[in-house]
Amino acid sequence: MKVKAVSKDTGVSAQKLRPLINTVRGKFAGEALEMLKFAPSPHALIVSKVIKSAVANAEHNYQMEPVDLKIVTIFADDARMMKRFRARARGRAGAILKRSSHITVVVSEQEA
Repeated sequence: MKVKAVSKDTGVSAQKLRPLINTVRGKFAGEALEMLKFAPSPHALIVSKVIKSAVANAEHNYQMEPVDLKIVTIFADDARMMKRFRARARGRAGAILKRSSHITVVVSEQEA
């Protein structure tokens, strides 16, 4: 059975999250959390929270063993952008796009 967890409007662009996500795709949940613990990116904490949430959902709702859970699908999609404007030369305005993302993690039970 597949169990899902989603974190919406993280405040970090999907472009910054995708290299982290690619490193943990297909790994067991415990191994992925260890990798993210020592990742140099400050956004690894956000990704690890979503993985922990998916593991907790599987353990609590479906009585699955956390040791046997494997990350089947993980991805970051673009969310809404906050649009701000900055004054530029000759009375013009330059757009500032503050990007955000949604992180989705799907775990499933696999034999270790």
